[in-house]
Amino acid sequence: MTTTPVRTGYAFDNRSPEAEAQMRALEAFLDPITADRLAAPVLTPGARCWEVGAGGGSIARLMARAVGPTGLVVATDIEPSHLVSEGNLVVRQHDVRTGAPEGGPFDVIHARLVLLHLPERRRVLAELINALAPGGWLVVEEFDCTAGLRVLAAPTDDAAKLFQEVMEATLGILQDRGADLAWAQDVHTEMVLAGLGDVDTITHSQSWTGGSTGASLHETNSRQLEPRLLATGLSPDQLHVFRELARDPAFASLSYQFVSTRGRRPEPGRVPAPRRPGRSTS
Repeated sequence: MTTTPVRTGYAFDNRSPEAEAQMRALEAFLDPITADRLAAPVLTPGARCWEVGAGGGSIARLMARAVGPTGLVVATDIEPSHLVSEGNLVVRQHDVRTGAPEGGPFDVIHARLVLLHLPERRRVLAELINALAPGGWLVVEEFDCTAGLRVLAAPTDDAAKLFQEVMEATLGILQDRGADLAWAQDVHTEMVLAGLGDVDTITHSQSWTGGSTGASLHETNSRQLEPRLLATGLSPDQLHVFRELARDPAFASLSYQFVSTRGRRPEPGRVPAPRRPGRSTS
């Protein structure tokens, strides 16, 4: 008897040699923003939390420290090899598309760079909301990939053109795997339509200079996706030049716009936000 492996729309393999470098670069860029969004009154001592797609575990560990020994953090990932259970932090292999793990309902649920990759994102969002305890917070954070990574400085015009060509191919691969590059723009509205209150959104973008931690993501991603990038018609020489560009201090581009949206499930007796007619959350 054979078993069918868990399928995912995520284009990047967390078991690849480059996965750890990718996770560390994302953590360096995004963790300060996420930490601010999860700060009190969201995370409080004793809270029960679910970290969806926990990756390298930096945010799961942050949550575990914040909720203290009387709280619980359930950190899930389809490939949890980079995670370790310890104290009030429990690691589980889990596909978010199969529903919520044991341990709920949850006072805080956080999902970063997860739903945009899933064709079932709206259904999953509804299930995350259903897994919230009354008064619980949902924090969803995504890259808005609709605005290209604008080149701010490049050693040559040809270098700038090549960067754009490789990035367009990369985004095409993500779309082919079911990603919605504009999903970040919809999360706020979807939370309101689902009846969450206190919904708010912030966005963040910054320059990434060649050789910086942020720019290293370009090189790492190009290595993880190399077979698919070559299949689009790019050559090994072009990818080599692209990677050199990501290390060149004479190069700079804007990062993707990072969109962080959070909302709170109403407590009993609170009137939920009005639903807009003609829209569905399914």
